[in-house]
Amino acid sequence: MADQDDQYRQEPAPLHPAPTYALTVAGKDITPFVDARLISLTLTEGRENTADQLDLDLSDHDGLLELPRKEAEIELSIGWLGQLLVDKGSFVVDEVEHTGAPDKVTIRARAADMGGEIRNRKEKSWRNTTLGTVLADLAKRSKLTHKVDERLAKTAITHITQTNESDMHFLTRLARKYDAVATVKKKHLLFMPINGTKNSKGEKLPTIHITRRDGDQHRWSSSTRDAFDGVKAYWSDSVNGKRKLVVAGKKDGNTKTLKETYASEKDALDAAKAERQRIERGMATFELALAMGRPEITAQSPIKVSGWKEEIDGDDWLVKEVTHSLNDGSGWTSKAQMERGSRLTST
Repeated sequence: MADQDDQYRQEPAPLHPAPTYALTVAGKDITPFVDARLISLTLTEGRENTADQLDLDLSDHDGLLELPRKEAEIELSIGWLGQLLVDKGSFVVDEVEHTGAPDKVTIRARAADMGGEIRNRKEKSWRNTTLGTVLADLAKRSKLTHKVDERLAKTAITHITQTNESDMHFLTRLARKYDAVATVKKKHLLFMPINGTKNSKGEKLPTIHITRRDGDQHRWSSSTRDAFDGVKAYWSDSVNGKRKLVVAGKKDGNTKTLKETYASEKDALDAAKAERQRIERGMATFELALAMGRPEITAQSPIKVSGWKEEIDGDDWLVKEVTHSLNDGSGWTSKAQMERGSRLTST
């Protein structure tokens, strides 16, 4: 998920929108060099357990293009001439490919903060603490600053264990358990509710309005196949050794049962609530391709649309993944995968 920090480039605004971008390596602007060889630039941002990815296809028609070293760090901003560029963060080169003919170099780079210490496997247990304390410990040992949603930070944890798994994998597991998004950008860990729609600085993301006129292609889908009235979860009562049940939603009707047995009633209920909210969001999805891209759209952006069917316009949408693409001779295009914003406020 990317920051909404902007930087300004001084080119005069053209009569027709023209795409632009800025690439820097070690503080050096490499945009002119890349521009002369650029075939395509693709940026994919998501909130799942994958790092944001930058793909560059560059022409090597004259054989003079030097292959970049792995682990080189690239900073990217994108936008339109005469407008503020949107800072999309830093990426580390981890794959380089040379193909032909015609000869070209493909560079793949992933979000810079998703490597190193945060990917190393570790073991640790926490007892009788809070989620905020656990996250603070994870941030400290990876030398990150951090910001945690106040409500989530106060969540009581009876017992949780990190067993031979990386901090990133463990963060992802915690995020799924509490229906949150865990992101690391510019040495900063953010842990927020999925419906919190905030960037890596903890600032609220603005709602983006899109009309049918803005859209190019779309796909809306609604299904009740995986609909459930409630979610059941079991927990182990250490006092009498019995296995007990909690339910988020309706106890009767079509219910889903979680496989894991949790350490406490609260842990079980938190997990059941999170799963119910995921089910609710996934019951309607909306994919939208924009011929004129919107660089400000990022994972977690709240979207409001108009000009489609009442069922589509009436929902608040939340971006799950977005791909921004720039091809030789074309402008920015954006493709967003969205799910319905959760309406759940209680069990």
